[in-house]
Amino acid sequence: MANLLVDPKKIRQNIQLLQQYFESHRLSWSLITKMLSANKDLLAEVLTPEVCKGIHSIGDSRISGLQAVKEIDPKIQTLYIKPPAQELADEIVAFADISMNTSWDTIQALDRAAGKAGVLHHVLVMIELGELREGILGEKLLDFYRRIFSLEHVKVIGIGTNLGCLFGVEPTRDKLIQMSLYKQLLEASFSKKVELVSGGTSITLPLIEDRKLPRGVNHFRIGEAVFMGTSPLTGEQFLTLHTDSFEFEAQILEIEAKEGTPDGVIGEGSIGHGPESAQIFDLEPGETSVRALVDYGLIDADPQDLQCTSEDVRFFGSTSDMTVYDLGKNRTPKGEPRYQVGQALSFRPSYMGVARLLSSKFVNILTKSD
Repeated sequence: MANLLVDPKKIRQNIQLLQQYFESHRLSWSLITKMLSANKDLLAEVLTPEVCKGIHSIGDSRISGLQAVKEIDPKIQTLYIKPPAQELADEIVAFADISMNTSWDTIQALDRAAGKAGVLHHVLVMIELGELREGILGEKLLDFYRRIFSLEHVKVIGIGTNLGCLFGVEPTRDKLIQMSLYKQLLEASFSKKVELVSGGTSITLPLIEDRKLPRGVNHFRIGEAVFMGTSPLTGEQFLTLHTDSFEFEAQILEIEAKEGTPDGVIGEGSIGHGPESAQIFDLEPGETSVRALVDYGLIDADPQDLQCTSEDVRFFGSTSDMTVYDLGKNRTPKGEPRYQVGQALSFRPSYMGVARLLSSKFVNILTKSD
């Protein structure tokens, strides 16, 4: 059995602290909940009316996540945070008040869908600043922006960019100054206010702290800092946010003393991942150490995204549904067994670790009570 323990109270406290922080800097922000994998129970525990007050919108990259938010409270403004697939235009309009876009054909599809639904759909135009993921080229921005004004059921409310996700391009002040310049260009060209300039995600937060955020950038999309308490730029705690809102436990299924290298002809059919030689564990040929077989596998999470809370436990190998950890001698200073079958190893999951565990139907999600 494997359990992901979640502390909604700490997550709510992180949201409220960040809300106060953004208010003090006169910035708006969207809470990105994609990591929760449309888990309606968790969303309901986190998105209380008190917590949501002051947040610009709730964002997700999956329609199911936004649908769950709307079921909790239809009045919550929602944001679809990646370029939509054209074939999903009707669903996007139904559950997202705002979407991020880079394709004219898709925006036209959204316009038709919004017309059928009798609503006005808002869009943010994403601009390429070097990360080479989503975003139109800057030289195409004016023409792209101009064409949106001809649509009856779509309104462009701003521009955005994404940095740090694909190749780790840092959101420097120089990068974000370009966004401020694009804002000025658009407002001068069309005599229309650019309401939102969405400057980035949790990775951009240190620029605010260092007073390097250019004037004009006024919106952030924050997920990791809320749930993990850190900024991906440094991996360190941001402000006084909680960094322990999640804990993963995997039960020990077997404990045996085994050698450090496999015995037999090694073929190409294995789906597992493990060390290439026993030298990693300082074992001589024929020497053994104690191994624990635990109840999670690659289907549930990548072991690299899980840090065991016990320093004497080391990853040995993983397969689709079970993982092996090396326990050394597995003895306390008094000579007693440190771990036994039926106990659980405890882990601190990373952002991606939590996201994958929450997506797995084989992991129990347990919430800590207030």
